[in-house]
Amino acid sequence: MKKLSFAVSAVALAAALLPALASAQNIAIVNGKAVPKARFESFMTQVTKQGNQPRTPELEQQVKDELVLREIFVQEAEARGLQRGEEYRSQMDVARQSLLIRELFNEYQKKNAVSDAEVKAEYDKLKGTGGGTEYRARHILVEKEDEAKALIAQLKAGAKFEDLAKANSKDPGSAPNGGDLDWAAPGNFVPEFSQAMVKLEKGKFTETAVKSQFGYHIIQLEDSRAATFPSLEEVKPQLSQRLQQAKMTKFREDLKNKAKTDYKFGAQ
Repeated sequence: MKKLSFAVSAVALAAALLPALASAQNIAIVNGKAVPKARFESFMTQVTKQGNQPRTPELEQQVKDELVLREIFVQEAEARGLQRGEEYRSQMDVARQSLLIRELFNEYQKKNAVSDAEVKAEYDKLKGTGGGTEYRARHILVEKEDEAKALIAQLKAGAKFEDLAKANSKDPGSAPNGGDLDWAAPGNFVPEFSQAMVKLEKGKFTETAVKSQFGYHIIQLEDSRAATFPSLEEVKPQLSQRLQQAKMTKFREDLKNKAKTDYKFGAQ
């Protein structure tokens, strides 16, 4: 009888502990179905990573609220049989593909991370071709040659280049700054622009409009200097990202090229 009594007590204790154990593993029970803590942790990781947010008690509460609401809504949708609909199954297939592709690329990136040696080699290559001269120029971009001619006439009459650029330039990036393009190497510009720019004397502007694919430019040279090159540490993140993107592009192209398909991709 003592053994039986002990067994009954153990069962009773286990039954009493079950709700606590379930609570430790789940954040809620909705209509008898658990919302697991693992789902909460996974969702939290995505939210903090994608939104670059710190994990706070307030954010945790918001995520828990969202997950419980989702479970309520999903249960209702399933009760109505919506998961058997053609549209739902089609979208689920697309979502499945997207998740698998993401995992494929994530796995490749982890196994093919850019090394410090690769970054250093790329830096040395760029540094070897990074000499020469940098130029600081302003420009006014307009659509028609007649507009450019009229603005050049105003400049010759004494108008300030910066004022005309702010009022007339179609370049949204430089117009608010009076057409200022900051320091840059000639190679950063289209050939027509750079060829005209390097011929200018300091403080002078092009007295003939320079035509490019963007329209008509009036260019003023502010100054020039020997090109400087940033340190490896300054550009390491950008170089690493560029090299990683190049690896990923090659990986994608390799998979595409070795696949056996009768499909013809566009822009071949």
